[in-house]
Amino acid sequence: MKIVIYTDGSSRGNPGPGGFGIVLQSGHHHKEISGGFRLTTNNRMELLAVIIGLETLKIPQSEVHIYTDSKYVCEAVDKKWVFGWAKKGFAGKKNPDLWQRFLNIYPQHQIHFHWVKGHAGNPLNERCDQLATAAADGKNLDTDHYFEANPSS
Repeated sequence: MKIVIYTDGSSRGNPGPGGFGIVLQSGHHHKEISGGFRLTTNNRMELLAVIIGLETLKIPQSEVHIYTDSKYVCEAVDKKWVFGWAKKGFAGKKNPDLWQRFLNIYPQHQIHFHWVKGHAGNPLNERCDQLATAAADGKNLDTDHYFEANPSS
């Protein structure tokens, strides 16, 4: 089964209130997901969007195409940096909690990353941006417990 996931993250200040937006598509199915946090970073939201998109999938070993405007996420996986970081216990790397969570879900699917230029008129990327910024601007924001306890990592 082929699944397409578009993701985006947003932060109002870096750090500041942040949000993520996800659009999942498979066949005729379309689902949107978003969430916001009171204090986080843009990179955390970019990565969390990918993670939650993957965690939402119900069929293992799906062919998944992830479209993101985050070079941070795309390059860390495509250039295999994250696997080296993991071998070194993420020493000196930011967002180790999220990267570990990503690595737990990553082997469950056949994942292909595609970088898209942000704010360039791609309709699904733009929709994810709308979802992420609306979530960051929302009320009753969640707490990014790891980041608030470890703001420098």
